[in-house]
Amino acid sequence: MGDLEKGYVVHKGCDHIFFIGFLGAGKSTLARNLGSLFNRDFVDTDRLVERATGKSVCQIFEEDGQDRFRELEAQVLRSLMIRKSLLVSCGGGIVEGPEACKLMHQMGKVVFLDGDFEDSLRQIRHPELRPDFGCVETASKCYEYRRPLYLCEADLTIDIRNKTFEQVCTAAAELLWEEGLL
Repeated sequence: MGDLEKGYVVHKGCDHIFFIGFLGAGKSTLARNLGSLFNRDFVDTDRLVERATGKSVCQIFEEDGQDRFRELEAQVLRSLMIRKSLLVSCGGGIVEGPEACKLMHQMGKVVFLDGDFEDSLRQIRHPELRPDFGCVETASKCYEYRRPLYLCEADLTIDIRNKTFEQVCTAAAELLWEEGLL
C-alpha cells in the first residue's frame, strides 16, 4: 500500500489488484476499463498462459489436464512479481490453485466480483471456449464449488448482481480508491 505524498498515493513494491470471480463476471473488461481510467496496466492470466504455451486454454485442459493448467497459472503469477501496480484479471478457476492464491495475496489485493450463476449464463458468449463450463448442469456445480473459495480468498468483494457494467465499474473504482489501491 502506498503513502500519501503531496496528495497522491505512492505505491511501493508489488501492489497488484487481482480480480476473481466466476465465468462471465466481467473481470477482464473491468480490469481493462479501470486501467484506462487510472492509467494502470492490465493483464489477463488466461491470455498470459496462452502466450507462454502457444496453446489455448481449452487445448491445455484437453491435452495436459487441469493440474498442469493450474501450474501454468502459478508460473505466470510468479512472472508478475517484477511488475508494479497491475490490474490482473484472473481465470475463473484460479482459486482452485493453492499456490496461485498464496501468490496473489503476496503481491497485492484480491477483489471478488460476486454475482449469481444466472448472471454468468447471460454473459458467457462462447461457452465452447470455456473448458470448465461444459453443460449448464456442470457449470452450475462448478459455480457452487468455487463460490466459497472466492469468498475465502477475497480481500474485498463487489456485488455485481442486477448492476450494469457501468455501475460495477463505478463501484469498483470508488471502493479501490477509498482503500488507497488506485
